[in-house]
Amino acid sequence: MKASKSVSTRSVTTKLVTTASVGALLMGMTAVAQADNWRYAHEEYEGDVQDVFAYAFKEHIEENSDHTVQVYRFGELGESDDIMEQTQNGILQFVNQSPGFTGALIPEAQIFFIPYLLPTDEDTVLEFFEESEAINEMFPELYAEQGLELLQMYPEGEMVITTNEPFTSPEELDNKKIRTMTNPLLTETYDAFGATPTPLPWGEVYGGLQTGIIDGQENPIFWIESGGLYEVSPHLTFTGHGWFTTAMMANQDFYEGLSEEDQELVDEASQVAYDHTIEHIQGLAEESLEKIQEASDEVTVTRLDEEQIQAFRERAPQVEEAFLEMTGEDGEELLEQFKADLEAVTNE
Repeated sequence: MKASKSVSTRSVTTKLVTTASVGALLMGMTAVAQADNWRYAHEEYEGDVQDVFAYAFKEHIEENSDHTVQVYRFGELGESDDIMEQTQNGILQFVNQSPGFTGALIPEAQIFFIPYLLPTDEDTVLEFFEESEAINEMFPELYAEQGLELLQMYPEGEMVITTNEPFTSPEELDNKKIRTMTNPLLTETYDAFGATPTPLPWGEVYGGLQTGIIDGQENPIFWIESGGLYEVSPHLTFTGHGWFTTAMMANQDFYEGLSEEDQELVDEASQVAYDHTIEHIQGLAEESLEKIQEASDEVTVTRLDEEQIQAFRERAPQVEEAFLEMTGEDGEELLEQFKADLEAVTNE
């Protein structure tokens, strides 16, 4: 989803704004220890799921301490891998980044892009995130190897594909240029689905759909609504192939340098934000879809039936094989635990 960035072709103005913003951050870093003003950047717009999480975190910190939290939304400090780099360098204390981008640092994080691995049932997905050993025990170790303290990993919504023409089969996606994040496994997924995966920075997606540079893209419904993507890509298809997942983390040196009291505060705030966000996303997809349908008469909504889904599901094993090739024994161990965790919640 979102702010994909390979070799970005941002405008000069955007570059100047971003450079100035980062420069201001650097100038203010000497005051961080004294002022306890923590900086937190995420990948979305005002009111979107990551923003809801960030502000719940900020509110808890500020209500229960003298610390303040400055939240930066998408584009204010660059795109997704810009804010990750700033977090690793200690310019930011907290960051929210989806595994779609973290996959460059942590190949195992691409597991969320194996199609049809996660169920589509919301309650089952939420229970999985709460109880999964892979999520809550294995992933923090992987993030720690990159100097990151994983505080929460959470789902945002089921992925929906928007296109310039309706489709119900892989054959109808043949040669369709579908925008992807710069994620090798997501590229593999759309290649398996019969499409032509086309990495593109998030800032260029709307224009790319409008001009025909790309024929479609995938995102949760709330993001399709808030980003206005339905205006230029009006055919929405529910394929049931996955959920968008994201993660909130801290610079590990910063986190480990906190007092025990402040560490407990940060842990508690991230749990409060998680609980608030999970409540927020329930019913969000339905509300967003209603807004889209009210705003446009051109929108069509297709929900694939089981037979149609099976044609896509049959292509998933090659993506799983690619994941294992990319990640080796660590990926195999994670995938086995992931599947065991899913089985535990689906068989209850």
